[in-house]
Amino acid sequence: MGKNKTVIVTGASQGIGAAVVQAFLDRDYNVVATSRSVSKGSTKPSPNLALVDGDVGQGATAENVAKTAIDKFGSIDHVVNNAGIFSAKPFTDFTIEDFRGLVSTNLEGFIFITQAAVRQMLSQGTGGSVTSITSSLVKNPISGVSASIPMITKGGLEAITLSLASEYAKNNIRFNAVAPGVVDTPLHNKSPKDFMKSLSPMGTVSDSRDIAEAVVYLAEARHVTGEVLHVDGGAHAGKW
Repeated sequence: MGKNKTVIVTGASQGIGAAVVQAFLDRDYNVVATSRSVSKGSTKPSPNLALVDGDVGQGATAENVAKTAIDKFGSIDHVVNNAGIFSAKPFTDFTIEDFRGLVSTNLEGFIFITQAAVRQMLSQGTGGSVTSITSSLVKNPISGVSASIPMITKGGLEAITLSLASEYAKNNIRFNAVAPGVVDTPLHNKSPKDFMKSLSPMGTVSDSRDIAEAVVYLAEARHVTGEVLHVDGGAHAGKW
């Protein structure tokens, strides 16, 4: 459990991010929650929660988040890289601006926050964990869900998760990912529910709390590193 441990959660204002914040607060962690406008959302500050507004794709945001964690709570023990953008359209319709936006949030956001956190974890000398939200579509694309360019970035997160798990294993800093399938979040509020249910063999749509529970598990699983945990109703298992 999280007595006095501090977690940074990006993309924290709604959907999976908000559920992750609540899951850690429920377990007595200190949480630093960040998104572009997290202070304007429904999550209210509390003694165990600090809210930091900012674009995760900007280095200054990571510096502010890390400073807030250390000044308010005294440590950085876990990071949840949840901030991400996603769009689906034919490969030839993606613009270079689309790509750069995806890179800024999904990859640069990961780099800035994770570098700041790892530096602090190394100075603390007590280990820690970094968990990133990717997608089951990285390894198991689905016909009819054209997300080639976003998956460059999500696939990159899975690749760096493995690299960093190896690089920092001796420092007891663990790197894992959760790969959701279809999740009922504001991101999908215009998607037909029957279509969403067709995207996994179980024929179910995950709730944000399902993803949050997987994130908490990986943060607390002392011997799990380099893992990609699929929470996708079996979509990663192959054709159905």
